[in-house]
Order: sequence, then structure tokens, then C-alpha cells
Amino acid sequence: MNLLYTDVEDTLRAAVRDVLADRCPPAAVLGRIEGGEPYDPALWRVLAADLGLAGLLVPEKLGGQGASAREAAVVLEELGGAVAPVPFLGSAVLATSALLGCDPADPGVAALLGRLAGGAATATLAVPLSTAPGDPFPHSVRADADGRLTGTVTSVADAVTADVAVVAAVGPEGPGLYEVAAAEVAVRRFGALDLTRPPADLRLEAAAGRLLPAADPAAALGSALLTGAALLASEQLGVAQWCLDETVRYLGERRQFGRIVGSFQSLKHRLADLWLEVVNARAAARAAADAVASEAVDAAVAVRVAQAYVSGVAVRAAEEAVQLHGGIGMTWEHPLHLYLKRAKADTIALGTPGRHRAALAALVDLPPARG
Repeated sequence: MNLLYTDVEDTLRAAVRDVLADRCPPAAVLGRIEGGEPYDPALWRVLAADLGLAGLLVPEKLGGQGASAREAAVVLEELGGAVAPVPFLGSAVLATSALLGCDPADPGVAALLGRLAGGAATATLAVPLSTAPGDPFPHSVRADADGRLTGTVTSVADAVTADVAVVAAVGPEGPGLYEVAAAEVAVRRFGALDLTRPPADLRLEAAAGRLLPAADPAAALGSALLTGAALLASEQLGVAQWCLDETVRYLGERRQFGRIVGSFQSLKHRLADLWLEVVNARAAARAAADAVASEAVDAAVAVRVAQAYVSGVAVRAAEEAVQLHGGIGMTWEHPLHLYLKRAKADTIALGTPGRHRAALAALVDLPPARG
């Protein structure tokens, strides 16, 4: 297992960081959520098409970059550090991973992957964002023999901006994944904590769908959720690292009683403790991404460890940042609340830390505690 960043990954990080610094400063994100249009399509075009990030996980022969989860993790670190309002997790990770679990030799699957990789379309994986790897196959949507889908899916990530939904539905022959055009789906936004990635409910009424050929649709969905959970840890790491860096910078400039606030010993200790947690979180997140990229036999263990640990670090880093910024940290004008909300929302995405700990205990044969 290699937790270090390669030269290619460092170069990729620099490219993404430059784009985000130029096109996604905190003030721009704050302005966008106040305008009622949380996603930034212009930014997404640059990231998806110009930098080719939408096709990182797609093989080159299908129009993608042929990269691995390690490179995608680096991108998510940067996107998390900017709370960037783009559908990378929903489209380039979750939906793309589900499609890769289908039969890529099928012309329809290959064509859709090519459109996603080129940035010509975005997709969403139509399952509740709280669905964890290992959960039973969803039964809220039914498909008839003609491929018409009926049902409701709640709290779907990145559905607002998607052109295509990859819907998990139960048909006459059992579980399956269906490609459904966005025009066939009623999308309802609702008030959400995370304003930069608002979930939405999907309603399908005899929606025309196309069954995506897959040897084991449930396994394809499970693999996509496991990949998503692994890479979500890197996004959470990005949130935590930004909060720590911004707090250190602020306390190094702010003066009180004639002294730099960061020189007070009690604050130094708090920052040192947080730094150690972020360092540990980086190791856990990198291990999860590397395990998924190398298809390690213990990938599920690495992912559960990462999600069980990094979620809490991201929330703690954001909470510490808000408190150590004092009054300015409590205001709407400062972007800290965006990071706290993203960190909180991520704790229930793709499984809560408690669910991952319970699953981890089973994976390593740890008996449950006696009540």
C-alpha cells in the first residue's frame, strides 16, 4: 500500500487547485447559494471537459482518462477544500462506477460512459445518498416488462443538474439498473443543510427506461457505493484540511491584548491536536482510495475504517474553525458555515460512521459488545 502522492497526482492537484482558485473563490460560492442556483455549470465545463476530470475513472478506450480511484481522490480533496458546487461525486464517481459495473461492451453503456467522460452529459445514481455499501438493493422503484419505471427515490445527490439518471429498480426478472433521461423524471428540491450539494427527491411515473445489461446489477451497485464511500473520505479530508489551514492563518494574523491570538498556548494545543487528527485522516482516506484502486482483498475494511474515522474529523475541524474564528465565524458572510454544513451532511452520506463501525466489526470478526 502506497499512501504517498505520485508526481502525476501532485500535478493533477495543482491543475485543479489553480482552476478552483480562479473560478471558485469562497465569495463566488456564497453568492451562488444566495442566488438559488447552487451548481456552477461553467466551472463544471472547465473541470469536466477541459481538464477531463469527468472521465477519470472511465477507460481510455471508452473516451475517458483511464485513471484510478487514487487520482479521483486527489480531485475530491481539492473539491472538498473549495466546497465546489459541481456534480463530481454524483456523476463522475457514483453514476460512472455503477455504469462500469454493467457491461461496457454494450453499445448503450459505452455511449453513455463516453458522454459522461467528455462532459457532454452528467448523471446521477438514483439511490438515497444515505445508502451504504452492503445495504439491500433498493425496492422503491418498480419496472414493468416494457421498461417503464414507477416509484420514488428520496434524497438523491446531484440530481438537480443531471441529464441522465441511473435508476436502481426491481423488474420482472429481478434487480436491475436502468438509464432514464432527466425529462422522464420529476425532480423536487427541498430545504437541505448542505447548500452546495442539495439533494432532491425523484418521482417516476411510468418513466421510459432502458435496462443496462449487467451480470449482477446488485454487485454493480454495491461496488459503486463502496467506491463512492472511499472517495467521499477524501472530500471530507479536503474539508478538514481547509478548515485547519484557514484557522491557522486567521489566528496567525488576529491580535488581542497586544499579542497574536495564535501565540496563546491553549490555542496552540487545540490546533496541534487537530493537526494530528487531520494527518491520521489523510492516511485513512489515502488507504481507502489506494485499496479501491488496486482492488485489494481488504478494500471493504479500508473503506469502512476511513468512513468511520474521517467523517468525525471533518466535523470537528469545521466546528473548531467556527469557534476559533470567534464572532466572524458565526456570520453568513464568512464561508465557514458552508464547510460545517458539508461536513455534517457528509456524515450521513453513503452510511453513517456508526454503520461503518458496525460493518467493520463484522468484517474483522469482532464480536458485538454485550448489552
